[in-house]
Amino acid sequence: MDIDLLKTFVEVVRTRHFGKAAENLYITQSAVSFRIRQLEQGLGVNLFIRQRNNIQLTAPGERLLPHAQMIITGMQRAKVDVALADNMHKQVCLAGTPNIWDAFLQFGISNIVSAMPGVSLVAEVKAQQESTRLLLERTLDLAILFDPPKVDELVVERICALPIIPVSAFESAANDNFFDNQYVYVDWGTTFSLWHARQFTGRTPPYFRTSTGRIALDLILQCGGSAFIPEVLAKSHIENGELFEVSDVEHTSRDIFVAYHRDNEQKPLLETLVNLLVELTPNISSDFSEKK
Repeated sequence: MDIDLLKTFVEVVRTRHFGKAAENLYITQSAVSFRIRQLEQGLGVNLFIRQRNNIQLTAPGERLLPHAQMIITGMQRAKVDVALADNMHKQVCLAGTPNIWDAFLQFGISNIVSAMPGVSLVAEVKAQQESTRLLLERTLDLAILFDPPKVDELVVERICALPIIPVSAFESAANDNFFDNQYVYVDWGTTFSLWHARQFTGRTPPYFRTSTGRIALDLILQCGGSAFIPEVLAKSHIENGELFEVSDVEHTSRDIFVAYHRDNEQKPLLETLVNLLVELTPNISSDFSEKK
């Protein structure tokens, strides 16, 4: 099966639009339609329900999607693996959610690269469910997550606690008005959502919701407001007076976990990588530990 057909299929699923998929793939819309017809004819099924401005997957299309993603990811990894430079002997693929990258990984990825000579590192942004699936399919070596997957085939280890603090662009912010001043809700995972619901039932609904802490931070810096932001991201803005920590609002933290397959052939290398990640955490977690 032509890999380009699968790439086109996945892009149409992602955009739900033949024209947008064509733009992203740098081909014509007629070429996209032709590729999808080829794929459907080869499989003997219809993959999409085509309605104006409403493209939906059929049941066979839903079943094909994870297989297509696995094949594409495997092919991409194979290409990288066979093209390793002469001085590179191993390849490790790791992934984290956008919030993990913003609040944790970005602060130490250069140290990890320099500490692992001879290793080609592939670093990607992946959603929680996709990371778990790729770990099980062994097309991903290591995932860094807030919510640990409960799967027997995976080794899961806690590596640190990430302090998350209530901050506001308004100096007068306090417990009684924190949620009334353009509160931005950030989805820091399932555990945070449950904690937030218990602590703040009956409060004013947020005027903005986002899955990314960086978006929330930029928004309250530019437009005013309040949010729960990782201390490591908010610290410099607090020090220069752009943000204010709201001390009488309940503080919290999120545990960060790593996960990898029990039968991964590169397990010793992954354990080295996990140790490097643990070494990055003292500056992030020590301040929170002292405050508790």
